[in-house]
Amino acid sequence: MSQPPTITPIGTVHSCFPDKFGVPRQPSLCPHARGDVVLHPPWNNEEAFRGLENFSHIWITFLFHQIPAAHRPSTLVRPPRLGGNTRVGVFASRSPFRPNRLGLSLVRNQGLIQHNEDLRLAISEIDLVNDTPVLDIKPFLPWCDAPQSATAAWASEPPRPALGVRFSCEAEQQLQQFQGEHPELRELIREVLSQDPRPAYHQDDPQHHYALRLHQLDIHWFVADGSCVVKRLDNA
Repeated sequence: MSQPPTITPIGTVHSCFPDKFGVPRQPSLCPHARGDVVLHPPWNNEEAFRGLENFSHIWITFLFHQIPAAHRPSTLVRPPRLGGNTRVGVFASRSPFRPNRLGLSLVRNQGLIQHNEDLRLAISEIDLVNDTPVLDIKPFLPWCDAPQSATAAWASEPPRPALGVRFSCEAEQQLQQFQGEHPELRELIREVLSQDPRPAYHQDDPQHHYALRLHQLDIHWFVADGSCVVKRLDNA
């Protein structure tokens, strides 16, 4: 090719995950994780989505925008699913540290919505950080995208929830305060924390306290006796 291809985002994700810490490692693990694709001109046109309402799931091609463009990806990566110690080839993984920072996510299609002057595509079961650039959208076709004969080695089954989740008295009271604005907040917190978002090297340290952000809230938590304890919720 005489010139490198030019890729222009067609939209930007508005997500319940402001930061990458706590984002599910794969889509569908958190059914209550919701967001929108804010569509850019000329794709903020309902004609571009005619017929998409008939598909329950869609593929989102996106850019891992929080990975620096100057980052030099390695040929080997250490998937968290394998404990963070075993190395596999980058093309045998879904690591975000990829040659061109491209990501692919299968999400549930919730349909077009009008928000103020923006046309948006509502999506759920997401694993996308806020402000993620969206490069393309395609419908999911079960007969070819999920063949019955497919195998997936060490990732053939979904990960089981690693932690139980319980809420302190203070957190329970705060959940009630935020119920009106975020009616699914309790379920979202449970789904995110049950996957144990801690770095692998922290999982032997029961004294460590964490905070992750959902919507505009900082969720403070720690792990004790094999369960995640939500201590409190603060406005960010």
